[in-house]
Amino acid sequence: MTTAEPLVTATPATPADAVLNALPHPVIVVSADGKVVDANVAAEAFFEVSVPLLRRHLLRDLVPFGSPLLTLVEQVRASGAAVNEYKVDLGTPRNPGDRVVDLHVAPLPERRDFVVVMLQERTIADKMDRQLTHRGAARSVIALAAMLAHEIKNPLSGIRGAAQLLEQSVEDDDRTLTRLICDEADRIVKLVDRMEVFADERPVEREPINIHVVLDHVKRLAQSGVARHVKFVEDYDPSLPPVWANRDQLVQVFLNLVKNAAESIGENSGGEIVLSTAFRPGVRLSVPGAKTRISLPLEFCVRDNGPGVPEELMPHLFDPFVTTKPTGSGLGLALVAKIVGDHGGIIECESQPRRTIFRVLMPMYTGDGAVQPRGDH
Repeated sequence: MTTAEPLVTATPATPADAVLNALPHPVIVVSADGKVVDANVAAEAFFEVSVPLLRRHLLRDLVPFGSPLLTLVEQVRASGAAVNEYKVDLGTPRNPGDRVVDLHVAPLPERRDFVVVMLQERTIADKMDRQLTHRGAARSVIALAAMLAHEIKNPLSGIRGAAQLLEQSVEDDDRTLTRLICDEADRIVKLVDRMEVFADERPVEREPINIHVVLDHVKRLAQSGVARHVKFVEDYDPSLPPVWANRDQLVQVFLNLVKNAAESIGENSGGEIVLSTAFRPGVRLSVPGAKTRISLPLEFCVRDNGPGVPEELMPHLFDPFVTTKPTGSGLGLALVAKIVGDHGGIIECESQPRRTIFRVLMPMYTGDGAVQPRGDH
């Protein structure tokens, strides 16, 4: 067998083909001269190149210059022993973005000079960890919200009442100050009202929802307001099953995300927001208190071509009071994280200049009317 031959032929299909292509992780086989001689379907998706084209490339053409993967392959070939490496960035100009993976490299038993490389994308694993952190942050603000509602709103009512009484007996010049007291008291009450939402622990009333109807409604609302200057692009999977959710809360989630995207773009010409939906089987989340893993096959994305999220804010983006807006309260994305978490879902953000994606993974309606295990317990 020459190095140009695939180790597993595509036609006719073999059991080995089926097993290899069923794996959710990219797998490639590298020959002695560094050429890619075989790959599975997940590898095609990861490198965004078909198997026939992959076989025309050397491994070094597909990874960053000086990548640790190249060293690992040589190490395995020399020692004949498998090695692992964690959190390796394989992002290249050809495949930009978040491409951090765990590497599992091993010799091929039948051909000692051939090496098998499996890539395990960290985005899903990290997403699970971060989402549990986001839910913890949302829960931590619940006690604060309850305290604020009780301890602040009552005194504010007294302050506002006193200011209104003073307004009746002061000179015109001083009425400006009494109005300022009333206006600022009202502003604090509105902030506390927003925070009270976090203390709402009632079960979410859910039903089968067509996400495309929700997104169309959100788009119409945004186009008549904050996003009137932005071009919308729809990339929908028309065969998508219903999502098991609360319609009003979904509208709140995606209106917030679209509003943030439009404000990030600003008044720049060429601003674009892409709304997309897709079915991604295989994503499951294990959460404390749930006996079974929650399947999250429905993916909804809001992508914009704005300047992106500052790198230092990314780890804390869904925490309360974190915002890039001069007049923002920093509660919008924290509330979005709480709503998505109450539905047993995940929200994650990937950002670089001209390409910011908020990705929501949600459970689908199974047809039995049962509420999926909540992910916030």
